[in-house]
Amino acid sequence: MNTNTSETKTLIDFSDPADVAPWHAINDGVMGGRSSSAPQIANGCLRFSGSISLENNGGFASIRSQQRLDLSHASGVLLRVLGDGRRYQFRLYTDADYQGSKVAYSVSFDTLSKRWLELPLAFKELKPVFRGRTLSGPTFNPAAVEQIGFLLADKCEGPFHLSVAWVKAM
Repeated sequence: MNTNTSETKTLIDFSDPADVAPWHAINDGVMGGRSSSAPQIANGCLRFSGSISLENNGGFASIRSQQRLDLSHASGVLLRVLGDGRRYQFRLYTDADYQGSKVAYSVSFDTLSKRWLELPLAFKELKPVFRGRTLSGPTFNPAAVEQIGFLLADKCEGPFHLSVAWVKAM
């Protein structure tokens, strides 16, 4: 894929911490699990790191940030990531809800250990999910993005790390 800047628009560039909205962790501890994670912005990147634990039926860690975005003129996002070989999820949240909680629109992506990758993620690949279950709807509304996030739920115990340099609209 050609990632020429004339075809993309930077949504989040982590090289300037002053321009980055705060990120927070939501881990399986909300359901009794013992996984841990914390977002950190350093060296021009968002770093999502921690440890996955399967104790107490746990097994996920995530981070999110409030990001009000109108992506109606985009077909997807392009991520620049440095991973650890694990499979992560990129998530967008709108005002859509299910049983009174936010629906996540999720797409998974693979990383390679210690290699920077530029990954195009098309909106048509997003699946509505709620607490790990895929839903039949509601349809993703790119004009109404309220939050952006990353999640790891690969059922593999141990430490993890994902660095994100930027997120661009395609």
